Amino acid sequence: MLLFRHTDRGIEVLLGHMGGPFFARRESGAWTVPKGEYDPGEPAWEAARREFREELGLPPPDGEALPLGEVRQSGGKTVTAWAVEADLDPATVLPGTFTMEWPPRSGRIQEFPELDRVAWFPLERARDVIIGAQAAFLDRLAEHSP
Repeated sequence: MLLFRHTDRGIEVLLGHMGGPFFARRESGAWTVPKGEYDPGEPAWEAARREFREELGLPPPDGEALPLGEVRQSGGKTVTAWAVEADLDPATVLPGTFTMEWPPRSGRIQEFPELDRVAWFPLERARDVIIGAQAAFLDRLAEHSP
């Protein structure tokens, strides 16, 4: 679910910086639409709302959902997104976590936040930091917003 708002600077979108050691020092290509995986039987819109809650620790906002379609990321994952106009204070986010062995082959299991930062970006700046394939969502949003 891609939140957007209208400000003096134009349209801004809410993106999350991917947590964990692989993205810790990266900006470009390390920001994402809050998203996640879902089972084939689960409606994609319901999954988007569930994943928003899991990744941000907040209830998904109510509002009209603008379908942004699908993109296929370089790793093969297909992402379906909707835009919802809403405002949210990034300081209120309580991200979900995941565990992984880190450092590799160390035998140590560590916990990391799904998203280690959440921030609002003007569309042009968002294009600089978002996962490459997801930039299509920004373009589709810009086409549908006044």
